[in-house]
Amino acid sequence: MFRHILLPTDGSQLSEAAIESGVKFAKSINAKVTGFYAMPKYHLLTYRADMLAGSKQEFEKDSKAHADRFLEFIAKAATAAGVPCETALATSDHPYEAIITMAQEKGCDLIMMASHGRRGVQGMLLGSETHKVLTHSKIPVLVLR
Repeated sequence: MFRHILLPTDGSQLSEAAIESGVKFAKSINAKVTGFYAMPKYHLLTYRADMLAGSKQEFEKDSKAHADRFLEFIAKAATAAGVPCETALATSDHPYEAIITMAQEKGCDLIMMASHGRRGVQGMLLGSETHKVLTHSKIPVLVLR
């Protein structure tokens, strides 16, 4: 059975619901969890030099604050349920790759994540990180809607 579950989050309510379900599942099978968030990389998209001052540092500070809040949610849910938990963070333009890499690095044997259910044009334009994880991961993936 599964012993170590990766719980990636994007900070959405849907992710939080999947995390709560993931923690309950982990408790029921006596598994540990790793909460994970992939922060976006900073990209420079301006032609005005005066807009550059401090923007990278502010972006990184804000991104880290969001990450800390998202990962704290996972840690609190796990602690409340009595499930062993650690958290991890990476910076990536491709969250699905970071999710798969972290699952491999941490020795996870299951990835549990939410799906926003985007389909059609919206799914094509925005893409689905969940679908990409499903497509590329050799580790089993449990998708929660």
